Amino acid sequence: MSPAPALLVIAHGSRDPRHAATVHALVARARTLRPGLRVETAYLDFTTPSVGQALSALYLSGVRDVVALPLLLTRAFHAKSDIPAALAESAARLPGLSVRVADVLGPSPLLLSALERRLAEAGLTPADRATTAVVLASAGSTDPEAIAVIAETAREWRLTGWCAVRPAFASAALPRTEDAVRALRAEGVARVAVAPYVIAPGRLPDRIAAGAESAGADVLAEVLGAAPELARLLLRRYDAAVSAPARLPALTA
Repeated sequence: MSPAPALLVIAHGSRDPRHAATVHALVARARTLRPGLRVETAYLDFTTPSVGQALSALYLSGVRDVVALPLLLTRAFHAKSDIPAALAESAARLPGLSVRVADVLGPSPLLLSALERRLAEAGLTPADRATTAVVLASAGSTDPEAIAVIAETAREWRLTGWCAVRPAFASAALPRTEDAVRALRAEGVARVAVAPYVIAPGRLPDRIAAGAESAGADVLAEVLGAAPELARLLLRRYDAAVSAPARLPALTA
């Protein structure tokens, strides 16, 4: 039996060291859930190894079959352009390397479960749902598809009992976190919570936190981070790529 494809988790990267530390913690959790599966990490920018470096290291160790998983919540520019370009460059120079590309993480019920976990950790209880509005604060994108996915995620989450769920963005799109909080206040909502819909700390999550504080949000949850739901989601996306390769992009030298 041939070995299972290696999993290469591709994160955005950041100058903020908290970002890489969080990604490493998430990947480590995924490894514990799937003993024996080789799981490595690469970054698009700011942090090493790059995608090319990580694939070269896997190749030199004898790996010829890889599932590349974008550690992204929506299919925006990085998923549509940057990651395919980096993978294609490596596949072209590494003979015999096969790379399958898994879906991005969102949307998924597991992400909503992780958001719920973070709000509970911040002090909210099931009894608070009917009187609490949530601002779903994402990093933001210029891609209309990505913005639409965030808006739909907010609509779906609202159906679980929160009195309102509104999308907000730290960059590239409106409203900003603070504006969404103030709008909910103006509507007379008793309690406003901000749930960062981002994976790891960094500049944009800090902007979300600053907006929540400046607008007087009652609750600010932590980023999704190494939540167990995210670790399970990584493996779910990996398994889907392995079991249905014909429906997924494949790059082979």
